[in-house]
Amino acid sequence: MSRDLTRRLLQLYVGLALYGVSSAVLVRAGLGLEPWGVLHQGLAEKTGLTIGVVSIGVGALVLLLWIPIRQRPGLGTVSNVVVIGIAMDGTLALVPDVHGLAGQIPLMLAGIVLNGMATGLYIAARFGPGPRDGLMTGLNRLTGRSIRLVRTAIEVAVVATGFVLGGSLGVGTVVYALAIGPLAQLFLRVFAVPAPDAGATVVVAGSREGATIPR
Repeated sequence: MSRDLTRRLLQLYVGLALYGVSSAVLVRAGLGLEPWGVLHQGLAEKTGLTIGVVSIGVGALVLLLWIPIRQRPGLGTVSNVVVIGIAMDGTLALVPDVHGLAGQIPLMLAGIVLNGMATGLYIAARFGPGPRDGLMTGLNRLTGRSIRLVRTAIEVAVVATGFVLGGSLGVGTVVYALAIGPLAQLFLRVFAVPAPDAGATVVVAGSREGATIPR
């Protein structure tokens, strides 16, 4: 196994695990979750399942939507479905709820920054988009609408559904929406793995924000 492949695999799985950890941290902060987290938490409330199991189930269902839009999954796509949910439930089992803004605000900010770092790690590994990312890019290709418009439409629907089901919507959701794009862009550059064609330009549609990385 080449050193480049080893690094990419390490980035993929560390990034996905940290993404699950960051999502769990936002749950424990109690000030609002990322858009898909709102849906996962709402469904967990209604079904009695753990939020990690719900995340895995939703990811699998979204992956099925790739079939009619002719998206092809990669190793990172399938790993995304499983690893994030497992890491999330594992973290929630270890980290207790935090009470009081003096603890909640730093925990929320740490969760958002960690989420941006995790996004940069696993997307820069170039093993394929996550199921939600692929849904966004597939609809962008089929409809001709911009990534930003498609992403916004999907996430507004996801947040609204999750909130109705009982998911946590709050200041953390707003801060996340404003901060995740710049954070993901920063960490995509930090963790970029050179492509075989060093002169190519790779367009990456991140979990929350599209990013173009010159190689």
